[in-house]
Amino acid sequence: MKIKVNKKILAKNEDFAAANRKFFKKNNILCINMISSPGSGKTTILEKTAKAVKNKINMAIIEGDLYTKLDAERILATGVKAVQIETKGSCHLTAEQITNTLHKLDTDSLDIIVIENVGNLVCPSDFDLGEEIRAVVLSTAEGDDKCRKYPNSFAQADVLLINKIDLVKHLDFDVKKVKRDARKLNKDLKIFEISAKTTQGMNGWFNWLTEPRQ
Repeated sequence: MKIKVNKKILAKNEDFAAANRKFFKKNNILCINMISSPGSGKTTILEKTAKAVKNKINMAIIEGDLYTKLDAERILATGVKAVQIETKGSCHLTAEQITNTLHKLDTDSLDIIVIENVGNLVCPSDFDLGEEIRAVVLSTAEGDDKCRKYPNSFAQADVLLINKIDLVKHLDFDVKKVKRDARKLNKDLKIFEISAKTTQGMNGWFNWLTEPRQ
């Protein structure tokens, strides 16, 4: 007799994600999971964000990369707490890794934790980390077809940061089309047009991040 056992592959991750979500809620911490392709500018956005809001809110950043602590070092240089997770080749972070990292942060004093996921628009979209907000960064240099190519990432997002907007005049990138494609997938998506390099549009992001929440 054959016994068929069905178990969701992501069941373990979902258990850790649920525990993380409960922890964040109990401690009144807003957790944001930021995903994007490599080179979209996530770390630069977070550097500028850390400098702009560190005197208004208490924030920490969990950095995810395959190798090196380079991104965490960049954030630490701003005076904001950062912890690096090296996945050693894995293309995404897991909820268990976040659970195991939280003890390295003084969570009693934190208002916001931002998780900078591994640069990838595929795998991270399948792994809930227990976050309240999922933010996707799309740079103008990547092309304006990403919403159609990677719909899951944009459909599950709460926030879209269109970065490197200062370059759009030099590129074949249709901002209106990207917004239209994104909102077909998620009509409630909050969209910011920004340049982390020049800080164009960044105040809107800063204000949204620091506004009071229920």
